[in-house]
Amino acid sequence: MKTEIVSAHECAKAIRLLRDGEVVALPTETVYGLAADALNPDAVTKIFEAKERPRFDPLIVHLPSGEALDEIAIVESQVAHKLMEKFWPGPLTIIFLKREIVPDIVTAGLETVAVRMSAHPIFREVVRKLNRPLAAPSANRFGRISPTTAQHVCDELSGCIPLIVDGGATEHGIESTIVQVENGMIEVLRRGPITEEMLRPFGEVREQTSSATISAPGQLPTHYAPRTKLIVVGDLKNFSPPAEKRIGVLCLRPVAGVVDPGLPRPATTAAKAPADFATMRYLSKQGDLREAAANFFRMLRELDAENLDLIVAECAPEEGIGAAINDRLRRAATN
Repeated sequence: MKTEIVSAHECAKAIRLLRDGEVVALPTETVYGLAADALNPDAVTKIFEAKERPRFDPLIVHLPSGEALDEIAIVESQVAHKLMEKFWPGPLTIIFLKREIVPDIVTAGLETVAVRMSAHPIFREVVRKLNRPLAAPSANRFGRISPTTAQHVCDELSGCIPLIVDGGATEHGIESTIVQVENGMIEVLRRGPITEEMLRPFGEVREQTSSATISAPGQLPTHYAPRTKLIVVGDLKNFSPPAEKRIGVLCLRPVAGVVDPGLPRPATTAAKAPADFATMRYLSKQGDLREAAANFFRMLRELDAENLDLIVAECAPEEGIGAAINDRLRRAATN
């Protein structure tokens, strides 16, 4: 297996492998995806095997074109049509009734299928020339931190897949928003880059209440987890670190009154004990939530590699894409 800097040659290689029923890691605008021909059950099986993903967790199907939607799904909602016109190609996944051509392994036996169109030029080039829908969940071990660079994929799946196409760092950094439209109501099944505020012009929006059944990808209560224990706090200033523990911090931006061990200590505190935290990562020093989302999984991986006893993550503002960041934090937490 090798990581490739993208050229027409590498895209052609990816297409050949996909046609042969293999899996290929491709960049999307959200995270890197592990792609296979969605209409080939044997190929899709290789996704589950490489990721060690349970078969009850459905996959998202990525379309080669808007016209291909009718091949795999039944679209009856005018609201859904308007959402597609506005947000496709882009990081919005919509749940539709599926057609029989979609294998049960893709949908985990559900009567619905999750569909989107990627806006990433490399992914679009590959899926368009292949002219087949691609199943493509995140290219990482099941339940672990999602990959936002080709190196992240290599760290997770080296030796398990034949090709990683390197398209650089992803734009959004977290997975697509997933919605289902019923009776004109837009139900958010997974938060993501398309925020509730962006959806409201198209209909009433509500977030799915907790359910014991999985109806879409990314709904498991524990997901996106680092190997290091992680807890989530509302306000870092109110957190009392355990003694003699190496603790890393993930927060939106610098917190007043909290010493960053990576910065020189003020003269007034230079003679005092070392900082309570071993290392800190700021998702966006300017407090930009879009930048924070793009950095989120990368910085979580960096902290996970620091040989820490604990990662403490401070919640982002519960607004816009900050709500999606907090959703990922809650699922990553092991407390």
